[in-house]
Amino acid sequence: MEFTVDGLETPALTKAQLAELLFEQIGLNKRESKDMIDAFFDLIAASLVEGRDVKISGFGNFQIRTKAPRPGRNPRTGEEIPIEARRVVTFHASHKLKEMLQREPDSLE
Repeated sequence: MEFTVDGLETPALTKAQLAELLFEQIGLNKRESKDMIDAFFDLIAASLVEGRDVKISGFGNFQIRTKAPRPGRNPRTGEEIPIEARRVVTFHASHKLKEMLQREPDSLE
């Protein structure tokens, strides 16, 4: 197995790449592909902002969690600072996705 590092970042699948895959594999034109990807992620984001969890069968769940306020500390100065309550998104992979992650990359097809 050959491994090369182009940078310190982990390679990511972008929205542009997803749109390109829709164009190539389904035959939508490029504008329709981009619009579909944008609409998909806008719908997920809007649902989460409204406080609704998002469940994608066979992939996982995006859930809203409210974190309580807590004391924090500035690591440089040691000064205590309050951390306000906030909402965060968590992702929990489905069992199916977890199983796929344990397989060899060549056996996913």
